[in-house]
Amino acid sequence: MDGMKLLLTNDDGFDAPGLQALWEAARQLGEPVVVAPAEAHSGCSHRVTTDQPIRVTARPPGYVVEGTPADCVRVARHRLAPDAAWVLSGINSGGNLGADVYVSGTVAAVREAVLHGWPGVAVSQYRQRGLPLDWARSAAWLVPVLRELLGRPWTPGTFWNVNLPHLGPGTDVPEVVECPLDLGPLPLSFRSDGELFHYDGDYHGRPRGPGTDVDVCFRGQIAVTLLRLF
Repeated sequence: MDGMKLLLTNDDGFDAPGLQALWEAARQLGEPVVVAPAEAHSGCSHRVTTDQPIRVTARPPGYVVEGTPADCVRVARHRLAPDAAWVLSGINSGGNLGADVYVSGTVAAVREAVLHGWPGVAVSQYRQRGLPLDWARSAAWLVPVLRELLGRPWTPGTFWNVNLPHLGPGTDVPEVVECPLDLGPLPLSFRSDGELFHYDGDYHGRPRGPGTDVDVCFRGQIAVTLLRLF
């Protein structure tokens, strides 16, 4: 992997601590270059910009893009880093488990990469309310996971979705479990305030099929799921 260029992006924005954590992990595996959104685009899914210019500003260690995560990959593929070997997206602040992969900008960035012939890995950090998050520890957990996945032969049309658990201080390194995607929907719950409806579903109490990515991550293990474009 020495000298392999790795394209890094996310949906939380260029200055997000999760992207810094991903960079810390990636630099132990190759040569990372960041092409990330100027602002957060959480939940934007696979939206792209085609009706107006996209401003791109050089800023170490890469480029700030005034567009979506998928825009970042498209511009990088065509102009900024066409020689990258893999696309890594994340580390998202919050899980992208089960049905989340259909709305996640983090996952969409990798899906866009695979459409254009790049292999990729989406990485997210599940969060529990009231428990501090150690991004340095997340990066350390991620290094061997990425080393394993990037070392495997890639099947075009597929990509990996990784979700790190949120554990308390002093816990052991969690087990890595390859598992299927949970196919159940997120719970639907809204509270109303006049004409305004606010989603208030309980993410942490969502249903989970035994052995699926939601179940694996919620019970404190690293969930690794192989996804396919079609």
